[in-house]
Amino acid sequence: MSQIVIDGKKIGDGHPVYIIAEIGINHNGSIDEAYKLIDLAKESGCDAVKFQKRTPELAVPKNQWEVPKETPWGVLSYIDYKRKMEFDVSQYKQIDKYCKKNNITWFASCWDELAVEEMASLDVKCFKIASASLTDQTTVNKMLGYNIPIILSTGMSSDEEINNCMEIVGNRIIGLLHTTSSYPCRVEELNLKMIQTLKSKYNKHVIGYSGHETGLVTTSVAVAFGAKIIERHITLDRASWGSDHAASLAPNGLRSLINHIRSVEKAIGDGVKVVYESEIPMIKKLRRNA
Repeated sequence: MSQIVIDGKKIGDGHPVYIIAEIGINHNGSIDEAYKLIDLAKESGCDAVKFQKRTPELAVPKNQWEVPKETPWGVLSYIDYKRKMEFDVSQYKQIDKYCKKNNITWFASCWDELAVEEMASLDVKCFKIASASLTDQTTVNKMLGYNIPIILSTGMSSDEEINNCMEIVGNRIIGLLHTTSSYPCRVEELNLKMIQTLKSKYNKHVIGYSGHETGLVTTSVAVAFGAKIIERHITLDRASWGSDHAASLAPNGLRSLINHIRSVEKAIGDGVKVVYESEIPMIKKLRRNA
């Protein structure tokens, strides 16, 4: 059976769906906002929270550095905006302490080699390879150099690009997430059958789904299709400033989704037909030839 272990929790066939609350950059550079989002994830029943870690000078293409961007702090160059949004190692040490105090796992998508080193220095329990980094062999190999579980998202990637990355991964068993990298994603572009395609093609790995749609139902359907890891962005207010808030779940939406996922898990069953005790009275009541 496909299985990975993150922070002592087994993930894969025969285990509950692992739910990741993607905080990403929805903290807008505020450690206090990050704490509030961690609280939301914990109270709602998520297994982990995930951030993003970039070294702007390495992760941002140089042709984007001086592009102006409207922000709550005025018009900034894109590189200065990215610097303002990033937590440094000392801030992540605070997040690490806060998550340990509240008994919830945290990790981050690492967008460059230095980010990988910094996160590894904090003893993170997982590395996330973002969809944008799937073709970045240097960063992928850097993560593979550590004995830390890995989850890979496959958005904006062709079959060939996914296969090339998985060849680099080699015999390492990882979490492999289907996703479409548009924010928010249109329903007709979710392509949830890809979950089954990945399960068939990469059957030794733990397959999951990272959703960027606005609703709840389709993410629950992903569980019915076999996703064992679910990742969704979260926010305190979907109307907040920032690129990811509109495709994120607000508190009520997050709580509802987790209830839906746990109900779908129970409803899936094992595929073996049985007559349940609750049906016996109906046999006596409704069948002529019982």
